[in-house]
Amino acid sequence: MENRKKDMIAFCGLDCERCDAYIATHNDDQALREKTAKLWSELNHAPILPEHINCDGCRANGRKTVYCESLCAIRQCAMKKGVNTCGDCVDMDVCPTLGAVIANNPEALNNLMEK
Repeated sequence: MENRKKDMIAFCGLDCERCDAYIATHNDDQALREKTAKLWSELNHAPILPEHINCDGCRANGRKTVYCESLCAIRQCAMKKGVNTCGDCVDMDVCPTLGAVIANNPEALNNLMEK
């Protein structure tokens, strides 16, 4: 995996470059922002507006969605522990929060194992 690609892997192993918020931000795609805000509002039962859909990546400097910036327990934990990703954490195999992400997206585990 090239370095840029590695930098775009979130703490949990998800690929930020595949996230609709990241794609909408970097393509300045207002239609995708609106579609993503509507979907995420329904999934999270929360008012998410198109202007909330701006993100430069979980581990990158710059903009983040409100969830990623403040609410993501995995991101907060990884930053507190000072790990590059959950793949560097000794508790990775027993973490129930990370386990839920991997159960929904097995590729995340592959991303965490590629160092």
